[in-house]
Amino acid sequence: MGMYKLTVSEEKFAELIWQNEPIGSGDLVKLSEKEMNWKKSTTYTVLKKLCEKGIFQNENAVVSSLISKDEYYAKQSIRFVEDTFGGSLPKFLTAFIRGKKLSNHQAEELKRLIDEHKEV
Repeated sequence: MGMYKLTVSEEKFAELIWQNEPIGSGDLVKLSEKEMNWKKSTTYTVLKKLCEKGIFQNENAVVSSLISKDEYYAKQSIRFVEDTFGGSLPKFLTAFIRGKKLSNHQAEELKRLIDEHKEV
């Protein structure tokens, strides 16, 4: 799976699908009209683009995800750290917590995550 860059409207549409999947494409058209004020043609055009990107599939008029919402946002987070901080997680964390104090619970949680994901 590659990196995915969605527009704001594509991301909102993706959220609708993730919240309601599996969903019939006809029901998705109705939901998109209600939630986003989209016409049927707009819904199908954007759905086709997201299917071509490998995020969703429309099989037998039933739309479902090929990657989960969590997977999508994890990839976006990785992309952000790579693009903004040269892939350096320490630089990202330094910028993120600059000027803030971590609670004992947050500090312990970060230590636990580091220990779990540390190369051995």
